[in-house]
Amino acid sequence: MYLEVSDHGKKMRANVDSQKLERLMQILGKEAQGPGCIYFTGGASALLVGWRNSTVDVDLRLDPEPPGIFQAIAKLKQELNINIELASPQDFLPSVPGWRERSVFIGKRGQISFYHYDFTAQALSKLSRGFDRDIKDVEAMYEQKLFSLNGLRNAFEAIEPKLIRFPSLNPDVLRSRVEKFIERFEDKPEEDR
Repeated sequence: MYLEVSDHGKKMRANVDSQKLERLMQILGKEAQGPGCIYFTGGASALLVGWRNSTVDVDLRLDPEPPGIFQAIAKLKQELNINIELASPQDFLPSVPGWRERSVFIGKRGQISFYHYDFTAQALSKLSRGFDRDIKDVEAMYEQKLFSLNGLRNAFEAIEPKLIRFPSLNPDVLRSRVEKFIERFEDKPEEDR
């Protein structure tokens, strides 16, 4: 493990691996003062599912928020030297209907239930950003059968009328990225997926 220093000379936090993420879950479960749910997204999901070895940030959504969780997060950011961000797909896109039901249960630590935030919504969010790493993540999620092409199409169609509420997004660009992704994999024989 190493520490990076940014171009501005400011100390950056170390990368997070699956062991550090598991430790974070254990301590959050112990420190929380009541029940709640934490939904991991992005790199945290990638670590736990196994298509990445490390991530820079642990992105999560609290819903419902466990009592005392912000004090625990502040303490753990320092103690474990990691970045913890309150971020999920619904911070960048309209909420995809049924996201809670499609979120995948990871486990319970103390009174906190941990989940992977709905992979279909994660895929849409990553396609909306469109960076190379995001596209690779969407490919990895699809190859591991964490979402379906029909589910992706249906989720986009469900949120498309609400995209006007997100002025930084271009609905046509997102539609094009979703369609291109679906076309790329639709024609592949099942055994190649």
